[in-house]
Amino acid sequence: YQAFGWEIPTYIHCPPVMKDAQNKLSKRNGDASYQDLVAKGYLSEAVMNYICLLGWSPKGEYAEQEIFSLEELIKIWSPDGISKSPAIFDPLKLRAINAEYIRRLSPEEFQKKAEPWIDQAVHTPIDKKLLCANLQPRCEVLEDIPPQLDFFDAVLPIDAEMYRNKKQKTTPESAKEALTALLPVLEAQTDWTRDAIFEACKTLAESMEKKNGWLLFPLGIALSGKSRTPGGGTDLAAMMGKEETVKRVKAALEKL
Repeated sequence: YQAFGWEIPTYIHCPPVMKDAQNKLSKRNGDASYQDLVAKGYLSEAVMNYICLLGWSPKGEYAEQEIFSLEELIKIWSPDGISKSPAIFDPLKLRAINAEYIRRLSPEEFQKKAEPWIDQAVHTPIDKKLLCANLQPRCEVLEDIPPQLDFFDAVLPIDAEMYRNKKQKTTPESAKEALTALLPVLEAQTDWTRDAIFEACKTLAESMEKKNGWLLFPLGIALSGKSRTPGGGTDLAAMMGKEETVKRVKAALEKL
């Protein structure tokens, strides 16, 4: 309560319990305080939600519920839910609850919270709105964001074997064929939005009698140098712009 700047309600008189929770937070999670968790990208509401469940659990119709608003907690809290056993701080459970809170943010709220973390990792112009739309379902804690974006400022080294994918039926040789066919399509594209780029690529794949993944998986590798990215090939292309996309596809073809 003090960490959130709230007045401690008169019905709460359990400093030993809170002290025990604080000790477990420090020893088991490696974080000394609520402020440390927030600095790592945990949301205040998620931390509050989780701490309220340490050593206490709801009863009745709420017994299986884990995500509560402050108003709900005030409504259903009662001392008979306090466990006699010591509370166990589970960092993975806190992370899961935080992930759920992130999923429930509006796109605008998520972008506002994510932008400082994006700016740590990316210093070139990108479509942040589209990036955030891809990041939100892939992010559990905001500090997860920067490591996913290390390719935007400079493409990472690409091993030709990265183009090999059994599911997409791609090889380094097929990747060269795909990117060679894609390059003029991308160069000719005037509507540089994700949907328009995807439709152009889809049309090309159909004309070649290939699956979309056969064409777009190599594009994602060529643009990022990574097999896992916040978005597929057409998303990345839309995020980084036409000039950078064409430049990277040409560089990838030279290496292939």
